[in-house]
Amino acid sequence: MLTVIKFGGSSLATAEKIYNAAAIAWDHKKQGKDVVMVVSARGKSTDELLLQASRIVREPDTRELDVLLSTGEQVSMSLVAMQLISMGVPAVSLCGWQAGILTEDKHNSSRIISIHTERILEELRSGRIVVVAGFQGVDSRGDITTIGRGGSDTSAVALAAALGADECLIYTDVDGVYSADPNMAEGALRHTTLGYDQMLEMASLGAGVLHNRSVELAKSKGVKLSVLSSLSSSGGTEIAPQPMEGSRVSGVICDKKTALLEMFSQGIGDLPDVLQLLAQSGIGADMIISHTGRTGLTVPQNRAKDALRLLLDNADRLGLSSVCADTNVAKLSLVGCGLCSDACVAARMLGALKEQGIHIRSMVAAEIKISVLIPYADAEQGVRGVHREFFGK
Repeated sequence: MLTVIKFGGSSLATAEKIYNAAAIAWDHKKQGKDVVMVVSARGKSTDELLLQASRIVREPDTRELDVLLSTGEQVSMSLVAMQLISMGVPAVSLCGWQAGILTEDKHNSSRIISIHTERILEELRSGRIVVVAGFQGVDSRGDITTIGRGGSDTSAVALAAALGADECLIYTDVDGVYSADPNMAEGALRHTTLGYDQMLEMASLGAGVLHNRSVELAKSKGVKLSVLSSLSSSGGTEIAPQPMEGSRVSGVICDKKTALLEMFSQGIGDLPDVLQLLAQSGIGADMIISHTGRTGLTVPQNRAKDALRLLLDNADRLGLSSVCADTNVAKLSLVGCGLCSDACVAARMLGALKEQGIHIRSMVAAEIKISVLIPYADAEQGVRGVHREFFGK
């Protein structure tokens, strides 16, 4: 049996946690499994590296930034391998390029094209636990690339698919996927199973447990995926092919890292050009709100300034009379299945927000999610109210 296990940065932040992660890997090995271990950069290492780069240059060269950021995962993999070896467990650490992870010729947010598994299989045949640096690979020129923040989840799933692993276990500092952020909603319920589609939406809308690209890849490749606690042997959530039975609503998700771009023009005929211009700069737009002479788009808050500058620089060509950005918003979403088929779902959500006195800026509904834009200050109160409506106390 072959198992791919992945540990996030918070699960490797201290020496004690590294020992704990190594012990979990050793437990899997003692069960007779071949083990590939994927690790993220420790704690806030990536943020610290970005800060160092910003002190040198305002806009770092993307190739050199990838070289810098990849070192965070390399520190983790070497420390974990050292810990395993000190415990008498055969182990070897591999960078992305050594593990055969090939990506696009693109930096900072590259996609994995293929994985040459020969080196990993050779090490497994030798009886070693293979510790792989997540988040990184190598392009056709031999340059180090990174695959975007949270990309270690995707590295783990891609390796599981390429190796034909029996399971991919994502270890984190929480014991599964909940119906809402337990820090926001008292009595949030842990799912024992959750559908790929529901988990993908929850991840895309801001749930931080799994990276959305990893869920998308797991679904397309049929990878058996689970979220487990690195601190406790209890709990866990299995991401299954079918949605969870019982409730139509799977979760209440709040994204407080969003911004609203508002564009004023004589119509929305140039909206495709706006979306294409943003996409060319790697800025994805989510909610699209259209009114006569005004169009709104939600974008990641950390790209709002870039998006605003881009649209202002191209305002004449796009036929925009003015553009402004509002970062004082939050996106609150219900995720489930068949949400639009049951009109009561939207009515109950809006009623719960009205009862809390929360003003809704806009709303977008689909079968698998209903999203509303609300004031940033009302985000947590909104989560509590909507969660209480659908999941009780």
